[in-house]
Amino acid sequence: MQENQGQSAIRNFAIIAHIDHGKTTLTDRLLEHTTTIAQRELTERFLDSNPIERERGITIKLAPVRMFYTLDARRYTLNLIDTPGHVDFSYEVSRSLSACEGVILLIDATQGIQAQTLAHAREAINLGLTLIPTLNKIDLTSARVDQTLAELKEVFGIKNEEVSRISAKTGQGIKELLRRIAAEIPHPQGKEASPLRALIFNSIYDTHLGVIAFVRIVDGSVRTKQELRLIASGREVTAKEIGVFSPKLTPAEILKVGEVGYIATGLKDIHAIKVGDTITQRGICEGTLPQPLPGFKIPNPTLFADFFPEEKTTFEELKEAAQKLQLTDASLTLKSIHQPALGSGLRFGFLGLFHSEITRERLRREQGISIIPTKPTVEYLVEKRNGETVRIQNPSELPDTSEILKIEEPVVKVSVFTPREYIGALMQLFEERRGKYQNIQYFGQQAQMIYELPFIELVDGFVDIAKSRSQGYASLDYEQLGQRPVDAVKLSVLINHQLVEPLSRIVVRDKAQAIAHELVAKLKEVLPRQQFAVPIQASLGGNIIARETKPAVRKDVTAKLYGGDQTRKDKLLTKQKQGKKKLAKLGQVTIPADTFIRIMQG
Repeated sequence: MQENQGQSAIRNFAIIAHIDHGKTTLTDRLLEHTTTIAQRELTERFLDSNPIERERGITIKLAPVRMFYTLDARRYTLNLIDTPGHVDFSYEVSRSLSACEGVILLIDATQGIQAQTLAHAREAINLGLTLIPTLNKIDLTSARVDQTLAELKEVFGIKNEEVSRISAKTGQGIKELLRRIAAEIPHPQGKEASPLRALIFNSIYDTHLGVIAFVRIVDGSVRTKQELRLIASGREVTAKEIGVFSPKLTPAEILKVGEVGYIATGLKDIHAIKVGDTITQRGICEGTLPQPLPGFKIPNPTLFADFFPEEKTTFEELKEAAQKLQLTDASLTLKSIHQPALGSGLRFGFLGLFHSEITRERLRREQGISIIPTKPTVEYLVEKRNGETVRIQNPSELPDTSEILKIEEPVVKVSVFTPREYIGALMQLFEERRGKYQNIQYFGQQAQMIYELPFIELVDGFVDIAKSRSQGYASLDYEQLGQRPVDAVKLSVLINHQLVEPLSRIVVRDKAQAIAHELVAKLKEVLPRQQFAVPIQASLGGNIIARETKPAVRKDVTAKLYGGDQTRKDKLLTKQKQGKKKLAKLGQVTIPADTFIRIMQG
């Protein structure tokens, strides 16, 4: 579709940036300068409707918005898709970029280029999008403008005069940036007369309208009540309502080629609509279906954790709350499980660690649910000697050692951006965590380190330690590479000779001894004292490899004696000792919920 001087020109763009580089604040300023939102209605982080997003300063779910802008008597429709800012949601970012013709590459002038900035910018370049490089926070005294400009030139070949300089907080440079958006980002291309092709880049659930697909019309057009078909799933739906984001859902009669809007399907299952799928019109013969838009995939969970209800919460309440979350988060997976020590619970599948944290927070804040979480783990592939291959998401599912031929674990490619002085400390960390060196590149005072790393090592506190060793300056991005063989074993925990399955772990054989000693020592520290001494053991294949003993609560049974010989005291002490032995044989150790939580987090 060629740009017509007589009609409103369309500019579809996204903002890509590392966490906390000012992406959402810039969105607020754009809404303000285009008067999309009345000044009295504009709140800080306007598009971040979730309270957790506002508090953490991170966009969790993308939120598109349509703005109008006039330049030299020409009216422009600006469709901004505010993308998530965390690596866990990189697939949503990629689909958002596919719906655009240009991006604002936003960089914090006080921090310079970071890992996610680099990853998303390269993806935008590969998609052929127009980049508008922009330095933010130039009003701060700590801004390193010249150094950041040098990094941009070295990394991307961007010249100084091509970089916009703004302060999203004060509004400095926003007018000039809007002018560049209108002038430099191309009008969308597409065929108006061709059959409908619309890219789904997000979806939400509404009680009245059902599943609402966020779409970019690539070819053709769509009207209200039109019969539609999803190419990848084969599902047929009716456009119950269509419209645009202004910024609230605003109904319209038609969405034309190049436009960004929504289609309400009336479906009650959010999993029926897949991000990246292509919508076309119903009634087209199977052999003449339009070519689906490229890049579609189903994002699978990469991290798993079992959640059990705490004392004040029932399993049914946990299940109902989790299903409510699924209505707004199609990437979340659930599976019912049962553990003798903790009862019935749910196994959650997440896109990553941050997704896990946000889900736990939403369960607590939005649904009022208290949970006991197990330690997060990854999915292992186990090839058995009988030729069967099974997927293991929890140590309790691991077959007996005699049945296992091979175990494979997921591996990720980790990219770390760091100042040069922390390279040595981070290299040591990668070595400690079974990292495999790939490459290192230098950009001025910054360096990009690339390693292959087992995903479980990344999950198990790697990010926090990397931040600590780099004094908070290192930033990290990762992508899944696939599975690699690993010599892994199941480390079991026994308390008072009883197996406590939720505390079991899958560990690398070479590290099993050290992890076992650390685990039993931690348990001895946090386990409440009982009326009898409690043995705490870690076993490998039935062999005890680490042990600690939690002393019993000691009561002075001789305190009531006043005088008399030692024989009377000895009798009472012997009776107490025999009673504790009997308790140890008959008694069950009570493990409070906070003990599980402290061990899982330790």
